[in-house]
Amino acid sequence: MALLPALFLALLAGAHAELPGCKIRITSAALELVKQEGLRFLEQELETITIPDLIGKKGHFYYNISDVKVTQLQLISSELHFQPDQELLLHISNASLGLNFRRQLLYWFFYDGGYINASAEGVSIRTGLQLSQDPNGRIKVSNVSCDASVSRMNMAFGGTFKGIYNFFSTFITSGMRFLLNQQICPVLHHAGTVLLSSLLDTVPVRSPVDDLVGIDYSLLKDPVVSNGNLDMEFRGTFFPLTEGSWSLINRAVEPQLEEQERMVYVAFSEFFFDSAMESYFKAGALQLTLMGDKVPSDLDMLLRATYFGSIVLLSPTVINSPLKLKLQAVSPPRCTIKPSGTTISVTASVTIALAPPMLPEVELSKMIMEGRLSAKMTLRGKALRIKLDLRRFQIYSNQSALESLALIPLQTPLKTLLQIGVMPMLNERTWRGVQIPLPEGINFVREEVTNHAGFLTVGADLHFAKGLREVIEKNRPTNVVDSSDPLSSAAAA
Repeated sequence: MALLPALFLALLAGAHAELPGCKIRITSAALELVKQEGLRFLEQELETITIPDLIGKKGHFYYNISDVKVTQLQLISSELHFQPDQELLLHISNASLGLNFRRQLLYWFFYDGGYINASAEGVSIRTGLQLSQDPNGRIKVSNVSCDASVSRMNMAFGGTFKGIYNFFSTFITSGMRFLLNQQICPVLHHAGTVLLSSLLDTVPVRSPVDDLVGIDYSLLKDPVVSNGNLDMEFRGTFFPLTEGSWSLINRAVEPQLEEQERMVYVAFSEFFFDSAMESYFKAGALQLTLMGDKVPSDLDMLLRATYFGSIVLLSPTVINSPLKLKLQAVSPPRCTIKPSGTTISVTASVTIALAPPMLPEVELSKMIMEGRLSAKMTLRGKALRIKLDLRRFQIYSNQSALESLALIPLQTPLKTLLQIGVMPMLNERTWRGVQIPLPEGINFVREEVTNHAGFLTVGADLHFAKGLREVIEKNRPTNVVDSSDPLSSAAAA
């Protein structure tokens, strides 16, 4: 019987779970590209290792190994893969680190010093990144696991005391290997929790799209890692900037991602586009007024002829007044996505009036316009862009059928006005696009859009327009304590 209350609570929680408007899937096909860029970054980070001086004596032999620097990283074998339900795992085996350091030797009254090259062989590194969402819905590195070891050290001693160095090389190389083992993981932990987090901070969460609306890409839950994919669910909703707490209930079909051939897939539901149009509607942007010279002369003459009977009855000071044409959406447009294509339905009022200077407007007619636009989605770089085309247009009167018949001659000229005067303005705005949640320096290439019932998906490959180091240095946090500080390792040594 205890099962029934648990099942009821699970169903209740599912009923109130917020559906994503946008999903992103990174597949295993992207891991080789990510690995190559990540290894370049890792090599640069390992070169920042600071190893404490190695000072000691054995009998009358005093030694000082100082100024140890990592000069290069040579990789023999590396693998990057998804660890189900846990993390992104990088395994490096049989690598080598080139080292350079200063040696100082005192044996009785004899002194020798200089710089020498060395190498750390059989370097093995196993590190994992675990991703999660923070309280603000931002993706973050929540944990960095690390296991590193150096199997042996090689040093080519020379100079007057070459034989003595070789004799005591066992405990010198053992000390060097111990200190190096102590330094690799702190450097990787700092790179993951601090530096890579600064890269993830460039992913937009709540940001303005323009002067009227913003977009919310908050993560709805922690990223999910499977054998071949990393899946993320985002709120994916627009909002008017004047109403920051405004929200729209998502009742659209939840987008599904099943493909795995391309490096990355992005899915957008109808809700994503509906929230954009409702936000612009709330912001008062879905209206257009043409007056005087802005009204095409042919349309001006046709409208005056159509409403001649009403105009001649007006005062002489009003008859020759400029004509005013106002189009205004009466409700938020709605998006419909089908396998055959994407359409946007809009209903607007069209008001025709005379606007005499310094006098109240005189309304000649008010009609309803219904339009259907086809929408072609493309992805360029990180911007989702839309091109609109007017497919269907109809005007009618909500007063009487007889008046609707009288409006038939206005169908063609008003449609032409929309195609020539209004659609270019809409497309200029929609073609600027809206950024999707990707870090700075990473773009999409070779995009392919596929329509489904209630949502669309975009499959693409990734391209690093900037290196990880360049982006991280640009966004590097200040006043952060470096977790790779060697003082703790020196104390341990």
